[in-house]
Amino acid sequence: MASVPVSMLSKEQQDELLCTYAALILHDDGADVTAQGMVNLIKAAGCTVEGYWPMLMAKMIGSVGMDALVKMGSGAGGGGAAPAAGGATMGGAAAAGGDAGASKEEKKKVEEEEEEE
Repeated sequence: MASVPVSMLSKEQQDELLCTYAALILHDDGADVTAQGMVNLIKAAGCTVEGYWPMLMAKMIGSVGMDALVKMGSGAGGGGAAPAAGGATMGGAAAAGGDAGASKEEKKKVEEEEEEE
């Protein structure tokens, strides 16, 4: 969404973005991230969202945790895609009959054992 002007977003996307920013503000301030807290911030900004958005976001944050969600979205240069690509690569190697990850580990163990002797 960062490459799209806010005016080009749908109402649902704008609501989600407002709730996301409100949750980040509350978290950054050290306050509990609650639906009411988000509603208060959104209203203070002169905006409105559909009533289900703050409740939905607060429930998700309560079950997953704000720190975990922030970590999922952070990473230098969009690092979130790197694990998926790595997983796909490993999956492809396994599907092809090769077990590249295991052979590298075994080779490393053998080298370590040789160094100890």
